[in-house]
Order: sequence, then C-alpha cells, then structure tokens
Amino acid sequence: MTLSVRLFPAFALFGSALMMNSALAADAPKVSSQQLAPNLYMVKGSGGNIGALLGKDGALVVDAQFAATAPLVKAELERLQSGVQVNTLVNTHFHKDHTDGNAALAGGAKIIAHQAVLSRLQSDTKFNKAGLPTETFSGEKTLQINDQQVLLQTMPVSHTDGDLVVWFKAQNVLHMGDLFFADRFPFIDLNSGGSVAGYIANTKTIIGQINDSTKIIPGHGELMDKAGLQRFLSMMEQTLAEVQAMKAQGLTADQAVAKGLSAQWKKWSWNFITEEKWIRTLYQA
Repeated sequence: MTLSVRLFPAFALFGSALMMNSALAADAPKVSSQQLAPNLYMVKGSGGNIGALLGKDGALVVDAQFAATAPLVKAELERLQSGVQVNTLVNTHFHKDHTDGNAALAGGAKIIAHQAVLSRLQSDTKFNKAGLPTETFSGEKTLQINDQQVLLQTMPVSHTDGDLVVWFKAQNVLHMGDLFFADRFPFIDLNSGGSVAGYIANTKTIIGQINDSTKIIPGHGELMDKAGLQRFLSMMEQTLAEVQAMKAQGLTADQAVAKGLSAQWKKWSWNFITEEKWIRTLYQA
C-alpha cells in the first residue's frame, strides 16, 4: 500500500541543514511505503530512501533519514508489522539525510556502516553520538535476519569515501544509497573522497551484477530497475564527454557553464544538483 506523500528536497543535507530542520519542525513530512517483496519495503519521507526488511527478528532498516522523521518512520513500520522494533540499522554512507535519524530510529540497536562513516561522524560535533555505528567493516558482510541472507558490500570511492550497497538476494532487490540518483544529476562529494571516475566505475560494476528483474532502491527518487541504472550511466558518460570536449577546447569552468550541456540533459537538473553544479563537478574529473 502506498500512502500520499509530501517530500522535502534532499538538497538541505549539505550546508543547509538548519534550514531543513526548521522546515521539518514547522511542517512535518509525510512518510509512505512501497512493498517490493514479502516483508520488504521501500520507505520514502524526508531524506534518502529507506529499505526495510520486517519479520520475527524485528526490522532491518537501511538508512535513517532525518531525526525529525524518525517517529513517522517508526509509525509506518508499526503499521506494516504490529509491534516491530528496529533490530539492525545499516548506513549506506555518512551524509546527514541518511544518518541524522540514527539515534532516534535505532534506539540502541546495532548500527553497521563502512569504517570511514564512523570516522566522519565522530568528527562531526553536531552529530548525536548515540547514533554512531557500532560495527564497521570494509569488503563484504553477510547478515542473517528474518530467515534471509542480506549482503552488505562496501564500494571503492565514488559518492564519498565510505559507500556501501545492500543486497536482498532472495528478493532480487538492491539498495544503492547515493550511488544512484534516479533520473537526475548525482551529487558526488569531492570534498569527502568522492570521485567521478569511481562513481561511473561503480555504476558499471553494479550493472554487471544485476538483471532485468532487479528492483533498485536509489538514494533519491522512485524505485528503479536495470534500464534506469543504464540510463543513469549513459547520462554520466555522455555529459562527461561533453565537458571534457569543452576543456580540450580551452574553455574555463565558467565558460563551460555558460555554454551548457546538450538540450537532452536539461530534464536531469534539479534543485540541489543543477546543470551548473554538475558541469562544475565534471570539470574537476
């Protein structure tokens, strides 16, 4: 069942957190869920998309959105399964719109993340330390919960230096976190170890590991499939080629912005990563 939803844009996660928190306090977001397989859901609200596997062992939740949204996420999980408690929380990376709700949502449950996530959150004086990861790793980690095997896989630097993806293998569902922005220009956090080349390479790797029936939970946007991820890859490769051509012609970043990308990419611009920001990101590749 999908409820009506009013989303708040994810652009507030970097540098505009105070504005976002004020907006949340004044006008609380709606939270909705979409069933992907028995007991497996994508939960949308404020911030990055959440994955939730429910069952007798409680809830395995992927990402936590904002602290202000946590009570609504808990209520939605309760609606889906009466009495369910969060047993395990996985963070796909460290950004605020995916981790701010850690303490409020997990409530003492196990929190798992890439080891780089712990380091970055520990250095954030404004982060609620009760929400710090309790287990970190690099490589692969398999969880056995609710009679299912869930594979966590850290990725080479791309969106940040601490990304991971979550595979629900039996259901053929993949949560990519912010390694995938559905039908929009991605944010590549170059100041936090991100890499355009790494981002594209990871996208290619994932495409080689999924099939046409795979359901993909992106960090932001609607549920996607392999065709959607291939479309995303094509956009990145072609816009990178356009910007590289402009650089080869001797254009500065400002001149490249003024010239702009081909008209076919206009629809990929959104309120956080505009065409200008995407060009400037690619210019540094």
